[in-house]
Amino acid sequence: MFSWLFSIIDSIFGKKKCVSLGLYGAPNAGKTTLANKISMDWLGEPLGTVSEIPHETRAVQKKEKVMMNIGGRKLSMNLLDMPGIATKVDYREFIKYGIAQDEARVRAKEATKGIIEAIKWLENVDAALVVMDSTEDPYTQVNITILGNLEARSIPVILVANKTDLPGANVKRIKEAFPQYEVVHISAKNGNNIDNLYKTIFDRVK
Repeated sequence: MFSWLFSIIDSIFGKKKCVSLGLYGAPNAGKTTLANKISMDWLGEPLGTVSEIPHETRAVQKKEKVMMNIGGRKLSMNLLDMPGIATKVDYREFIKYGIAQDEARVRAKEATKGIIEAIKWLENVDAALVVMDSTEDPYTQVNITILGNLEARSIPVILVANKTDLPGANVKRIKEAFPQYEVVHISAKNGNNIDNLYKTIFDRVK
């Protein structure tokens, strides 16, 4: 009889807050490509610039109120594309890509600052996608450090095995390295299995 009233009450008090979803990972794991895919699918516009040069993203990039809608269920997110995490940044790695030494030194300084910023942002992240290149060995100091920091703060984590479209991709290796985490395999570039990732995000953080 009063189902309409309960429906209104639920719509008012049952709504979740806007979730801050952080994308973490090593440089060139495909974080910005994935962030762009998510932003394009739900907002119709990209988030950041993608490049083969490491540390192209050197400051946190943000899209607010990205509304995900799956089967009538909605989830509002602040999408945070984090700078790539590294144990050290050497300016000489930029020179290999044809960047002048002075600019390379500036980039290295900005990249180091970006890593510090990304770690600080953990205090404001409600859930995280840890993006890994599935063609590379996942058991690295960077990945272990990222996951350790997230676990210490009890932040929900989804491991994203990216670049599955490339030869040598090995999702099983990621699952075996971190069996305690849910792993979703995708190609952010081609959009392969992206719908499954969206469903997993919704179920994990909603």
